Amino acid sequence: MSEQDPERKTLTLKTRAVKPRPAAGGDQTRARIGARARQVAQLKIAKEKLSRLQAAGSEHSSTERSEEGKPLIVRKAPEASYGDKSYRGERADSRANRGSAPREPTPRPASAPKALPLREGAQTERASALVLDTEIFHVFAPCPTGLEEALAAELSALGYAHVQATRAGCHFVADWWGVQRANLYSRLATRILVRLGQAPVQREDDILELAQSIGWERWFGAEHTLRVDTSAVKSPMQSLQYCNLRAKDGICDRLRDLEGARPSIDTVRPDARVHLFLSHDTGTMYLDTSGESLFKRGWRLDKGDAPLRENLAAGLLALSGWDPEAALLDPFCGSGTILIEAAWIALGVPPGITRPFGFERLRDHDARRWEDLKDEARSRILPELASPLIGIDANPEAIEAARRNAERAYLTEDTIQFELGDARDAVAPAPSGWIITNPPYGERLDEEDVEFWREWSACLKKEFAGWQVNVITSDLDLPKHLRLKAERRTPIFNGALDCRLFGFELVANSYRDKPPPADPQD
Repeated sequence: MSEQDPERKTLTLKTRAVKPRPAAGGDQTRARIGARARQVAQLKIAKEKLSRLQAAGSEHSSTERSEEGKPLIVRKAPEASYGDKSYRGERADSRANRGSAPREPTPRPASAPKALPLREGAQTERASALVLDTEIFHVFAPCPTGLEEALAAELSALGYAHVQATRAGCHFVADWWGVQRANLYSRLATRILVRLGQAPVQREDDILELAQSIGWERWFGAEHTLRVDTSAVKSPMQSLQYCNLRAKDGICDRLRDLEGARPSIDTVRPDARVHLFLSHDTGTMYLDTSGESLFKRGWRLDKGDAPLRENLAAGLLALSGWDPEAALLDPFCGSGTILIEAAWIALGVPPGITRPFGFERLRDHDARRWEDLKDEARSRILPELASPLIGIDANPEAIEAARRNAERAYLTEDTIQFELGDARDAVAPAPSGWIITNPPYGERLDEEDVEFWREWSACLKKEFAGWQVNVITSDLDLPKHLRLKAERRTPIFNGALDCRLFGFELVANSYRDKPPPADPQD
């Protein structure tokens, strides 16, 4: 380089000391965050569960033996459906074809949250989280107040064991497939709740500890959205909202500690629902397997002025003792809820056949086996009804709404006959049958019309001798207005309305027209 050349700058790199890595087998481990942390945590949990299962299985097989020396097994509840003799009699043998009910493929729910990917060879570890067929769960099925005994009879007819009616619901036990069948087949339950934990609760921190002690990671994780609901009866807790928050914190804290992240909260359409129930000294946590309430069958979009929920309508049919092979008339049919429920019962259509359920979005859901269960249910649907179902209403808009609802329920036009007319002019379609109805009362009548009831009663006595009449109403004086003696008075709630289901038997030749009194001047 000559002296005239400008001075050039040079860049030098300083060496930096590198921290030595810990030797193999040292105590220091690599910190992981995010999705990889959740994956590693899941693998660790699955491996621990598998080890516990294997240990328990070997201990069980070596200690518990029957008298013949064979291992003891847990027997499942027998498979049953609405086509079995216990519910439908001998008509089950005739179910060879599908009926005028859902024939189209069942609409699939929105894609379930994808589980975190597992490394190769981890399938065996993850399999430990699957629900075993021999595992028995304690289940609670809530229902409208007044339907408890009817729900207990329904669950027993479906083959469930240890059915016990209690306030606003029933307890029973079932395996996991029995839980899914209860969602599919129960017409009276509002939800199917699986009990996962129970403990004494005296203060709010006890709720936190209870929630942290339950293995929620078996059912859902950070990839799901969550909703927690709390209800109580005679609980000493001052704020149910704070109790709900403590339960939510316990669930999310456990999942965050195990998987590195917590689920998001969604109160509208969550992937997983948890229910906390508080009594005077106990807290119980349930996993909701239903998702949306079971009375939402998926077909009713058009509603009348005072609609019945679908499971309450099915409950009225059960409490009335209606025979699915007998004629049924609803002279105040409104949007057709009672008649559509009756049609599905008579045809053997499971009430949950066209709707999604919450358990379909949980971890390790066996979609193929669930579809097989629904296919088996569809194969039992009858092709047609044995007796007429007739609905009458004086409101043309209600009749149109009923027809649209029936169409959405996959019922053909001739399944239910909806007619525009007056209940006081109704004519019996058969020599005997049932009238089951939700007439205008309270919210649908501006004031009491005693003359209307007397005219309708005159029609019943003249045209429907030999029929059973069942009327739900909040007017406790209805039998007096009808001038009929109620054979049954069943307390039942229609939402917040305290009602009675009155049952009348119209015996032939019991209501003769009396001749007018003689003129005293003759």
